[in-house]
Amino acid sequence: QVQLVESGGGLVQAGGSLRLACAAARISYSLINNMGWYRQAPGKQRELVATITSGGITNYADSVKGRFTISRDNAKNTVSLQMDSLKPEDTAVYYCNARTTWNPIGYWGQGTQVTVSS
Repeated sequence: QVQLVESGGGLVQAGGSLRLACAAARISYSLINNMGWYRQAPGKQRELVATITSGGITNYADSVKGRFTISRDNAKNTVSLQMDSLKPEDTAVYYCNARTTWNPIGYWGQGTQVTVSS
């Protein structure tokens, strides 16, 4: 069973930065297509934050463009999310996702809480 383990969440003041990391275990990086980050705030649906393909092509939600940067290290089977200029509305549980050919919806991590205080 593929495992995704997230780290790096926490509490930060508005304008601050956090870096999230996600490590994929029990799967070769060559079998993972897209990796990405999603988030879910209380009372809201889970939404896309950013994704990155195996070739390094990135996609961002409009709300985070210019502030967040997704990166991927295929050799280490990890994906990271650098979050700068954080806003209170970025507060949510952030989930790592990894998609494969046989699982196009993807595997999910357990989630990590990000709280931005005003």
